[in-house]
Amino acid sequence: MSTKQSVATGSKTANKIELSRSSMKKSNPVSRLNTTSDLSAEGITKIQQALNPMLADVFALYMKTKNFHWHMSGPHFRDYHLLFDEHADQIFAMTDDIAERVRKLGAITLHSIGEVSRLQRIRDNNEPYVDPLDMLIELKDDNLSLLGSMRKAHEVCDKFEDVATASLIENWIDETERRIWFLFEAAQDMDSTGH
Repeated sequence: MSTKQSVATGSKTANKIELSRSSMKKSNPVSRLNTTSDLSAEGITKIQQALNPMLADVFALYMKTKNFHWHMSGPHFRDYHLLFDEHADQIFAMTDDIAERVRKLGAITLHSIGEVSRLQRIRDNNEPYVDPLDMLIELKDDNLSLLGSMRKAHEVCDKFEDVATASLIENWIDETERRIWFLFEAAQDMDSTGH
């Protein structure tokens, strides 16, 4: 093959790739995000439908936990301020793993705070002041709600043989149960002392 032929062939290949890229962008640019997976299309959709609302709840719970961390007041300030900060860090650490599991399957995950707001099931608390005991109880209840979502998501993963996501969820369940335990015990202490 002559140099002219080689350059011409290289140019044709480059042009085909460029045409392919531009037609992909024009036809459906989202299709570029379809990572290959050996799970069924139905399984991927069901797992995405379980994980994205769970991710929204995790963001909502993170924000509420930080809200209570920032606005804690009273004789147990230091203990609960630090406890909520530890919990918030643990909760936030889940966000990237959840979103990346959805993406590894070739599905789409959350893009914005607006999507979080539309999908979240954990309610915000915008009150200017919340009593410390009420904070503990509300966070315990919200973690219980998240725990239920995790168990349901785990069932979906089991059904479609997504062992990687199920394995992560098992760890998050354990962490969530620990948060519930600490919040429950702290609320018991406050309830009995009246402080």
